[in-house]
Amino acid sequence: MKTNYIIKIMGLQKENDQKSGFALGKENYKLMAIGFIVIIIGFILMAGGKSDDPKVFSEDIFSFRRITLAPIIVLAGFVFEVYAIMKKPRDNNQ
Repeated sequence: MKTNYIIKIMGLQKENDQKSGFALGKENYKLMAIGFIVIIIGFILMAGGKSDDPKVFSEDIFSFRRITLAPIIVLAGFVFEVYAIMKKPRDNNQ
């Protein structure tokens, strides 16, 4: 009777050990990497627009790409990161 109880406890302990590990699943980390790449692309789109001559003002800094498109892409990347973190990993046993 006592040995069955100990074996049952040991079996549960092994299940808990196998489930512990990384906080998120493999798919979550892949989605986070994709979100990070989207954020980097947004910041790359924001870069540039400087003038060759410091005495001359360049209107290129006010382009649609730098003022509107790039911040939207960066924001979308951050929203995607939140989704990647909150997404439940799939259970392979089902």
